[in-house]
Amino acid sequence: MTEALWITLLGMGITFSAIILLWWMMAGLTALPFKDDDGTDSPEPVEMDNENLRTKAAAVAVAIALAEQELSSAHPLSAPPTALVSAWQLSTRSRQLYEKGKRR
Repeated sequence: MTEALWITLLGMGITFSAIILLWWMMAGLTALPFKDDDGTDSPEPVEMDNENLRTKAAAVAVAIALAEQELSSAHPLSAPPTALVSAWQLSTRSRQLYEKGKRR
C-alpha cells in the first residue's frame, strides 16, 4: 500500500513540476523583448467603397458555395435492407433463446 502511495506522489510531483516549468517558460517567453518590424514590406491599405466591397463579398460567397457543392459527398439514401436474417444472426439469436430457456 505504501509503495502505491509513493508512486502516486512521485507521479503527481512530476506532473505538477512539469506544469510549473511550462508556465515559467511561457512567462519567460512573453517577457523577452523582441524587435518590432517597421512594416516597410507591407502594402498600403486600399480605399474601397461599400458597394465594391459588397460585390466582392458576394462573389467570394458564390465561389465558395459552388466549390463546396462540387466536393459534397451527399447522396440520396438507399432503401433499407430487407428483413432477412443472416446465418450469423440466426445462430446468435437461437443460442440466446436457448440460454434464456435453460434458466427457468
